[in-house]
Amino acid sequence: MDGVPRVPEQRGPGSSAAAAEPAAALRFGVLGPVRAWRGEEQLPTGSPQQRALLAALLLREGRTATAAELIDALWGEEPPSQALAALRTYASRLRKVLTPGVLVSESGGYAVRGLEDGALDLAVAQELAAEAEKAKNAGDPCHAREVLGQALSLWAGEVLAGVPGPYAEAQRVRLEEWRLQLQESRLDMDLELGCHAEAVSELTALTAAHPLRERLRELLMLALYRSGRQAEALAVYADTRRLLADELGVDPRPGLKELQQRILQADPGLAQPSAPVAEPAAVPVRPAQLPATVPDFTGRSAFVSELSEVLATAEGRVMAVSALAGIGGVGKTTLAVHVAHQARSAFPDGQLYVDLQGAGPRAAEPETVLGSFLRALGTADSAIPDSLQERAALYRSVLDGRRVLVLLDNAKDAAQVRPLLPGMEGCAALVTSRVRMVDLAGAHLVDLDVMSPDEALSLFTKIVGEERVASEREAALDVVAACGFLPLAIRIAASRLAARRTWTVSVLAAKLADERRRLDELQAGDLAVKATFELGYGALEPAQARAFRLLGLSDGPDISLAAAAAVLDLPPEDTEDLLESLVDTSLLESAAPGRYRYHDLVRLYARACAERDEQPPGEREAAMSRLLDFYLATAAGVYAIERPGDRLVDHLATTAYPAMTFEARKDARDWLYTEANCLLSFARQCAERPDALRRAIDLLWAAVDISESGANSKEYEATARTLLEAARRVGVEQVEARALMTLAHAHLDSGRFDLADQEAEQVISLAHRADDLLPVCWAHNARGVIALYQGRNADGEEHLSHAIRHFRTLDDRPGEAAILCNLSRIHLATGRTPSAVSLAQEGMEIYDAMGNSMRGANGRYALGMALTQSGQLAPATDRLLEALEVFRDSRQRLWEGMTLFRLAEVDIAARRYAQAAANAEMALTVLRGIGGEWRRGNVLTVLGRALTAVGHTGRARVCWEEAVSIYDELGSPEAAAVRELLSPVRAA
Repeated sequence: MDGVPRVPEQRGPGSSAAAAEPAAALRFGVLGPVRAWRGEEQLPTGSPQQRALLAALLLREGRTATAAELIDALWGEEPPSQALAALRTYASRLRKVLTPGVLVSESGGYAVRGLEDGALDLAVAQELAAEAEKAKNAGDPCHAREVLGQALSLWAGEVLAGVPGPYAEAQRVRLEEWRLQLQESRLDMDLELGCHAEAVSELTALTAAHPLRERLRELLMLALYRSGRQAEALAVYADTRRLLADELGVDPRPGLKELQQRILQADPGLAQPSAPVAEPAAVPVRPAQLPATVPDFTGRSAFVSELSEVLATAEGRVMAVSALAGIGGVGKTTLAVHVAHQARSAFPDGQLYVDLQGAGPRAAEPETVLGSFLRALGTADSAIPDSLQERAALYRSVLDGRRVLVLLDNAKDAAQVRPLLPGMEGCAALVTSRVRMVDLAGAHLVDLDVMSPDEALSLFTKIVGEERVASEREAALDVVAACGFLPLAIRIAASRLAARRTWTVSVLAAKLADERRRLDELQAGDLAVKATFELGYGALEPAQARAFRLLGLSDGPDISLAAAAAVLDLPPEDTEDLLESLVDTSLLESAAPGRYRYHDLVRLYARACAERDEQPPGEREAAMSRLLDFYLATAAGVYAIERPGDRLVDHLATTAYPAMTFEARKDARDWLYTEANCLLSFARQCAERPDALRRAIDLLWAAVDISESGANSKEYEATARTLLEAARRVGVEQVEARALMTLAHAHLDSGRFDLADQEAEQVISLAHRADDLLPVCWAHNARGVIALYQGRNADGEEHLSHAIRHFRTLDDRPGEAAILCNLSRIHLATGRTPSAVSLAQEGMEIYDAMGNSMRGANGRYALGMALTQSGQLAPATDRLLEALEVFRDSRQRLWEGMTLFRLAEVDIAARRYAQAAANAEMALTVLRGIGGEWRRGNVLTVLGRALTAVGHTGRARVCWEEAVSIYDELGSPEAAAVRELLSPVRAA
């Protein structure tokens, strides 16, 4: 990449004159309309000619302009007869507005002097461009890109907008060219940093606006290629070659031809940044993810030396791997972290860490871990591929030439570890696991045993204190022996003793003497770990022990303070005291303020304790029931806040435990998305409890926004499927109907319409027999929408008519509004445009009257479509932009993407083809991974139409061919219409 462009024919930014104190608050803008401010007050700058004078003086950066030069700047070769008098009048008026001493007369001319640094937006832009150039040369493209973005943000429309005269026109051309150069430089850095998918939309619009600018075309080709869109990249070249031949009679420049050949050959170099990689010290991101080493690390000197020697050989080997194995609680992680910290200087390019959760029921997926590692190493989200193999290959490529240490903690097996190994010379990996990884090729295996008695006593003494242990050495030896010399058990015991100043070591030793509570679990495998936790659990106060047992019952990555309070049936303040006391014993972890989690093995132990110790036994079920009530009541409350007047909340299962309350809509929405993983995990867990099944399914229905957001769509669908299977085992028709409805909703969101239609049909039959009318309403709505999508408009109208009748029976006004909006789309599809507008308007007004902003956005979406077809493009754009703002604020990615798609349709109707292409590109980006292939085909069709209109017929053909392929696979009737679009393109 070339250096950051400088302003053509301009000297350095700013004036060197000292700023007078009165002028300190003056600011001026020329990168847009000519404007002036004193502080926050905008000053009047007068007539167009008066603004032209001010602009001419500002752009001379403190130099004096003669009267003749200024007259020529304002009027050119044909000035009015009183030009000099007019010039003096403009100068006099400006003096009255500006601070005294700023506009000065000198040698028969004028100058603007005494401005502070940063007083002129152009000077600020020049300084930012210079800073970006330095950052780029120093190997910091991230900072350079950020600074260029700041510079470009200073433009406020057309430069010197509305200012007459030849000088202003020349400056407009010069500064617009500079702006384009800055945009090209910033887009070049976008591609260098892996943001190619995001750059496509902007480059598409820019190439449409500047069709003969070959550098923009080159960047667009590269961005498309790196986004996996090779055919479109080649189509851009074909479009460019044809355009240059038609308009100028020339061929593309050599650089563009070379890029085309490299794309044809799938040159691996194109997948890398265009600029050479800087020295290791200039790598943008240097991860330092190692957990803190414990200050009281004790013993293990032989193992430390052995592992340190292996890591020291990493520089000369393809890869150094050490795998530590041992039972839970033996100190594998503590040792690995300690050794890794000691070796940090040998790995200057960073250290990566992950807990692979191999001891739990759901170990971390390698592709998920690779995604987090790639982000930590500076890879943009858009550049991270989907498959495990591609992520592993990119991971190794990113590590090539770096010296990075990877600590893989708590691994399940060698298969989980292999994709995460660096594989590069100079890198190393430390692995901890409960199993010996004999099938991990080339690994240096270390079996970690318990501590020696001396090491165990030393660790105990460091935690408890020398004074307390010295007087009771024999009792201390009894304690560490009772702990089986397991470090984790010793640490827990010592911590409890240290926190209780009234206890003696002998008291603790006496508690541990009862082998019935300790030695019977000292067996091989997982059960051996329980002995290390028995000490800490046995030393808890009754209320602490109850909390420890009950909080381990629920699935989920962690638990919030409010949810824990529901489990324990205690006020939040008392719950927090208990949980924090458990954190002090290391039996519980504080994941974040107000959130807590168990280590995997401690959770299993807590559940075993609950099964063994909880009295009466029904208390376990009661705790789970309270948590389910809490989640359901709170999710229903969020639903009601997001959808005022919606009757769903009146048809959910009743709850005995109260919900959380929220002061603002944003707080409610944040709670839902923060708790999404916990809600879904717990709902799946409830599939094994028939008495909880109805409430779990209603919880899923109330949390439907989780599905529509796209963030947890797959987990939502999996949970719905699990609950449906459980409902069928139970055999209660109402429960099965509701479970089917949630699954149908998930399939409708993901574009699997045939599945959703079959499920909705079953819902209608089951719910009718169960006399449960609300699922019937929504099932008819779903079938009506699916029929609309599939071109079965008569069927769709029939289903929607049934739905609106049932909603009116239930006095469900928001439901009625939803059907009116969907009926509007049926009317559109059947040519009844005026009634379509009326229906959508009526639906939107119902939503607005109830204060239902999110579903009001759906009403605006439908109305925008109807207005577009009726030719009312300006109000259509307004309604869709209003909807887009709400969908983005509500994190509804599916509807955000679809609204961008509809805006692209309006843009095409209004002949704003470049904007249409940009909106369609953004829609593709937002809908990535959600919405299904049918919706993607629709967006590609519209993108092709926009690209054709701006002359990118090659890219348009590629888009339409992909759309036809999608429609053919789905059996969608839209394929025929797109083939007709392709016919003239092929003929050309």
